[in-house]
Amino acid sequence: MRHTHGSIEVICGSMFSGKTDELIRRLIRARIAKQKVQVFKPAIDIRYAVEKVTSHMGTNFEAIPVANATEIRSKLEADTTVVGIDEAQFMDVEVINVAQELAERGVRVLVAGLDMDFRGEPFGPMPMLMSKAERVDKLHAICMVCGDEASRTQRLVNGKPARYDDPVVIVGASELYEARCRIHHEVPR
Repeated sequence: MRHTHGSIEVICGSMFSGKTDELIRRLIRARIAKQKVQVFKPAIDIRYAVEKVTSHMGTNFEAIPVANATEIRSKLEADTTVVGIDEAQFMDVEVINVAQELAERGVRVLVAGLDMDFRGEPFGPMPMLMSKAERVDKLHAICMVCGDEASRTQRLVNGKPARYDDPVVIVGASELYEARCRIHHEVPR
């Protein structure tokens, strides 16, 4: 089953906001609709399973790990109508061109990733993907300090906020990161 038009949908937000759960929900619905689905993830993401995208809640969907976005082109099967890309903030900028090409060929491209890094700044190719998308959904978590909606990811080093000049990419989960609201998000300089 083909789509009438291709599109790019971006699911973004902080860590623990449900991005991967929402991606998986859309992928399952596409599969129920008898669409051919392929999912890709950065090979750097080995937190749960190498060949699955897995949410913090434990839901998962089979995925192909790729070292870079160009590999998506070579691993894409001709009859695929829906492509999922998880943790897109870790992809190289070529993912923007790949998503555009697929959408122009009639493929529905579902992209999930952090829109901001731990500093609260735009993360990797996500801002450009968001600007090219037909649909953008920003999800929110719960602030671990006050319980309000959280839109930011707080990195913790030995229980204290990471400094601005710390490395941007460190793959981890709850032991290194928390969801925070604007007020409780801290990045010491």
